[in-house]
Amino acid sequence: KSGSRLKGHGFGPAAIAWQPNGDRLASAGQDGVVRSWNTATASEVAALEGGAAWVERVKGDADGTLLAARAGKKTRIWDSVGNLVQELPAQAGTVTDLAWRPGTNHLTVLGYGAANIYDSATGQLVKSFAWKGSPLALAWSPDGKVLAHGNQDSTVHFWYAATGVDLQMSGFPSKVRELAWEHGSRFRATGGGPMPCLWDCGGPKGPEGSTPQMLEGHEENLSALAYQARGYLLASAALDGRVMLWQPANKKAPKVGEFRFEGEATTLAWSPDDKSLAAGSDHGAVVM
Repeated sequence: KSGSRLKGHGFGPAAIAWQPNGDRLASAGQDGVVRSWNTATASEVAALEGGAAWVERVKGDADGTLLAARAGKKTRIWDSVGNLVQELPAQAGTVTDLAWRPGTNHLTVLGYGAANIYDSATGQLVKSFAWKGSPLALAWSPDGKVLAHGNQDSTVHFWYAATGVDLQMSGFPSKVRELAWEHGSRFRATGGGPMPCLWDCGGPKGPEGSTPQMLEGHEENLSALAYQARGYLLASAALDGRVMLWQPANKKAPKVGEFRFEGEATTLAWSPDDKSLAAGSDHGAVVM
């Protein structure tokens, strides 16, 4: 929905994330700062130093007690009042994405050659999924059983956490930076082009060998995908400036809404109660 407009970041926000504790929204940008906002008053609560000139990822944990951000090879974790609690070991290459594993205090740090999982309390490495390639974005299934990451070579890699069994999906039009899971862990949405692709992961072999549902509407490549935490709406953002809402279960008319920025739509985040959607643009605006 449209509502408050926040000051944002110089040169544009790179990432936004809702924090479950009240009306809090976190954003990161090309000014090297992670900002925490009170959305009820549209005011800034805290400005945290990200550790590099650009901060490109920010992720809040499920209960709103921790906030993680990455800048370059560094990953930092703060508590709910802005105290720095961990700076994780520098990765071999640039960190490309972060994700909290559901049901744990473990943070997954993605970079060239591996997805490394750390205990946020101790900073210790818990598990590593080694992969020879350049991963760009990752997403855990809500049940914490499956880790997926999109890659530079236009593929998606898929890991079963308990066994380490993996599979790979290829044939996307471009590099895959956009991934989102439906709350029941059955459906996964992927980008890698102008159309969100919905994969049914509920069968015994997961999405292997299945044909995805394709959602047509964007004119240029996607930049972000986000499912509601408990609902069935999927949001997509693209370089054409459009933010679209989809109800994929309605196969005949899945599109249910649209908003358009003057520039490129760059990032998305649903509020914890699924009632608000935040979107950012390359002009620096954050709209709810």
